[in-house]
Amino acid sequence: MKALLPALTRASIEPHLPPLLEVSWWASPAEATDAIRHADIAWIDMQPTSLVADTLAAAGPGLQWLNTLYAGLDAFPLNRLRAAGVTVTNGAGINAISVAEYAMLGMLAAAKRFDEVVRLADRHGWPTGAPGTIELSGSNALVLGMGTIGTLIAARLAAFGVAVTGVTRSGRDHTLTPDQWRARLGNYDWVILSAPSTSETRAMVGAAELAAMKPSAWLINVARGDMVDQDALVVALEQRMIAGAFLDTVHPEPLPSEHPLWSMPNAIHSMHLSGRSTTRMMERAGALFLENLAAFLNGTQMRNVVNLDAGY
Repeated sequence: MKALLPALTRASIEPHLPPLLEVSWWASPAEATDAIRHADIAWIDMQPTSLVADTLAAAGPGLQWLNTLYAGLDAFPLNRLRAAGVTVTNGAGINAISVAEYAMLGMLAAAKRFDEVVRLADRHGWPTGAPGTIELSGSNALVLGMGTIGTLIAARLAAFGVAVTGVTRSGRDHTLTPDQWRARLGNYDWVILSAPSTSETRAMVGAAELAAMKPSAWLINVARGDMVDQDALVVALEQRMIAGAFLDTVHPEPLPSEHPLWSMPNAIHSMHLSGRSTTRMMERAGALFLENLAAFLNGTQMRNVVNLDAGY
């Protein structure tokens, strides 16, 4: 059986691979594209993610299992993989702690306007009043996407005294369903995006949703930039329809140098760093791959198998 695996993981996982596995270790898109033609198993993660589809276009008919450490699969040709009968496993949960912590960072930075504090320090400023005076305690948050990340965010918010309402497709555990949350947007001080990027979630927050939010509310996005109508968000921020936005992810990435979000005083954004703000990503990804490899070879249930119809 032939496997195509990233050279970045070789030192950590090669000692644990079974002898029957013939491995090609790829270090460049060209190497991956060449070797995937003969692979039964492939682990493909690339930056920019647009390279993923190009590599998978070269996959041969023998490809049975595709692994990725990414949780979001918007860069993957899911329809083609489904048609070819390929099992896909993702990295949901690998960076969940880091992303949840980053969401908390964003909310605290927004509440205390720590971005302004840093700029004041750069200018050697020493104000008598605090730039931000919001307390998280007693506020309300809507978490759009109560999967692994959303659940961790909710647990951390509970410790800060924030009342959390979640949104799921099924409405499980007293969460709101996709047809319910928009009517209640005006109830929340924080609207947090932590859902997977699918055709159903793209531009899920647009002009109507932003207009329905509290003028004092903040939008927190640690999911994908395409979930927000960015032009509508710029208008909402310019007109102070909402208090502000903390955006770990934007669309496109990187943000064009002339984009207004760079200089808007009520927008705080980072460079899609939430999932990368950890040293344990590859350790967890390797451990999950080895666990799933054993299950794959034994014909037992694998973890993080993607529903290719739903997209996550």
